[in-house]
Amino acid sequence: MASNTMGEIFKVTTFGLSHGKALGATIDGCPAGLSLTREDIQCELDKRRPGTSKITTARDEKDRVEVLSGIFNNETDGTPITAIVYNKDQKSKNYDNLKDNPRPGHGDLCWYKKYGNYDYRGGGRGSGRITIGHTIAGAIAKKLLQQYDITTTAHVTQIHDIKSPNSYTLEEIKENISKNNVRCADPMTARKMEEAILEAKSDNDSLGGIVEIIIDNLPAGLGQPVFDKIDGDLAKALMNIGAVKGVEVGLGFECVTLTGKEMNDQYYLDEGRIKTETNNSGGILGGMTNSMPVILRIAVKPTPSVGGIQKSISLSDNTESTIEISGRHDPCICPRITTVAESVCNIVVADHMIRAGFIHPDKIC
Repeated sequence: MASNTMGEIFKVTTFGLSHGKALGATIDGCPAGLSLTREDIQCELDKRRPGTSKITTARDEKDRVEVLSGIFNNETDGTPITAIVYNKDQKSKNYDNLKDNPRPGHGDLCWYKKYGNYDYRGGGRGSGRITIGHTIAGAIAKKLLQQYDITTTAHVTQIHDIKSPNSYTLEEIKENISKNNVRCADPMTARKMEEAILEAKSDNDSLGGIVEIIIDNLPAGLGQPVFDKIDGDLAKALMNIGAVKGVEVGLGFECVTLTGKEMNDQYYLDEGRIKTETNNSGGILGGMTNSMPVILRIAVKPTPSVGGIQKSISLSDNTESTIEISGRHDPCICPRITTVAESVCNIVVADHMIRAGFIHPDKIC
């Protein structure tokens, strides 16, 4: 049985297919009394929707959201919130040649072996388009966390071998990423990244990269010390996004190059508030937040849908075959995955805020 639900109290169930009639999400456990409109959700969907620049897929979807339940007089009413987006520009005929020929780099073969009845059109339930549901739920979680001044910001720090300098404050990152298509904080690096993506696109190829996520203003003590560590839940949520192949917390793998004395974040008092001189741990120790900003990074693989002839297997007669992928695809997933990464992190944090008692489970107090 496929799992389509995440969360303990703030529960999110997503539904829909890339080339089906619609996609969406049902969110249960959001407290009543939260000011929420359709536009709050639409704003986040607009950030991840396709067809917005030359470095995204040309699939022309407006992704207009329709709220079916859970909001009354522009406030949540404590009942499940269901929102839906209808597909308008799917071209399923582009996938007819893939019916029995799994695409390299995709989950096609795994889905077929596990379920047998597999919707191969655009990847079906395994498509990146299903993150519309993640984004709907993330928009609601974001609005909930705004009541407590908690912000989540994702930005692209690397595309292929092009790296952005790590020299910007959080406020500068927030300001700069809205000014370019790549969502990179450094304007000069963003131009180089876009040029590289367009060059790969012209060669019918694709590029991967790294996205950093910063969660700010979290209280200390979110998460559990053993099986529900907040870094574990955040890492799981991020790894559950298609194309993500690695997650780092704080320094991540770089920590192996340091000694214990260099790695430890030493404490000091700032007007009576406990802070750390460094943030090598990424704001999480012992599976719980320590009130410093949570720093996460995800490795995003190159889009597997690329041009040219590739080797495959004909499932109908178990012989070797070749395929050539057509259709419309992102030459780089990183710019649009930033919104999805923010969304899943907001979902996890909102759930933990309710579980820890920082947010009342019934209504906004």
